[in-house]
Amino acid sequence: MTVGHPSTPASDPPGGPPEHGGPSASGGPSEHQHESILLDEPTTADLRAKVTQAWREFARALAERLQELPAGTHVELTLDPTASGTGDAIYSISIDLADDGRLSAWAVGNATLPQGYRLDRAAVADMVALGWSPPGVVEGSGENFGLTGDTAEATRLAALLSRTLRDVYGAPHPAFLVYLVHDAEGGPVPVEPLGTARSEFGPDQDVEADLDEALAAAQGPRTDVLALAEQVRTVVSAMLKSDSDKLQVDSDGDINIRAGSAMVFVRVRDNPPLVDVFSPVLTEVEPTERLYVKLSELTNRMPIGRLYCADDTVWASIPVFGRDFQATHLMLAVQVMTGLADELDDRLHGEFGGKRFFGEGDKPGRRDQGEHRTGMYL
Repeated sequence: MTVGHPSTPASDPPGGPPEHGGPSASGGPSEHQHESILLDEPTTADLRAKVTQAWREFARALAERLQELPAGTHVELTLDPTASGTGDAIYSISIDLADDGRLSAWAVGNATLPQGYRLDRAAVADMVALGWSPPGVVEGSGENFGLTGDTAEATRLAALLSRTLRDVYGAPHPAFLVYLVHDAEGGPVPVEPLGTARSEFGPDQDVEADLDEALAAAQGPRTDVLALAEQVRTVVSAMLKSDSDKLQVDSDGDINIRAGSAMVFVRVRDNPPLVDVFSPVLTEVEPTERLYVKLSELTNRMPIGRLYCADDTVWASIPVFGRDFQATHLMLAVQVMTGLADELDDRLHGEFGGKRFFGEGDKPGRRDQGEHRTGMYL
């Protein structure tokens, strides 16, 4: 049984808005700098190490694909508008590979973006600083930013394209990207995965089709709440490669997922329709001003989600909207939370004491006699 996951208490210091990118670009990197171009500042690398690593893996995979793909191949990289909340704004980059090893890349410009989603002057300056030419300068670019290069520079160009997607277009994680690779006739070209980005063709598409079919089967003449609960169980069981009826569910109805020394719970709420992916990162921890400040700083640096302290427990939480439920949103939330909780409980325990969920040898911090103890919820 789990203790009821509370909403943020009034005493919890508010967190700022999530950060979606690294520092603004100051210029195109030289070839010997490509290994470090996607590294964050040391002050933020601790919390965002996993996100940074995901971007590095994406850039590395993209560089390999650009060197391997045959001439005439067309590659499209798009920030998924349903996952990012950009609506009708489609932020994308397309790449064409020519016969002589040259490649041309086009990045969406303001002419095709709706009002309210267009790049401001600082973002346009960042595009130019990264190496993009303004719309219309490169032959064939039209209303898009243009860039030409050679596949021999694939590592540098892949890092540049990744920085554009992350720092300028605001993709918080490569999992928010979808990619399409096809030949000159429009036929799909099979490629190895681009990190955690999702393919529009190939095995990824089959998995999503199977998931959509399972979700459709889960729907029935029931209330929206029950239908949502069934969809959530279907998504989580698909992620864990387990049957839906074999999921670990406690007496509160929460799905339990172990992540190293942490435990992640998935709970369906009915009013409003919401799926809460949360974890008690630390229990039996003494709430201090230093702890509150630390949690606020970490929340500001998180790509998605929030951290806060209630009673003597530090919680991490990522909400997913239940209305117009999207399976990919829940999958991303679970993936981020399982990695985040397992890393943060170790780091925060080392600094503030307390107990990790599966840290049997941990000792609680000092507390007054008779003070409430939340326990381990096992």
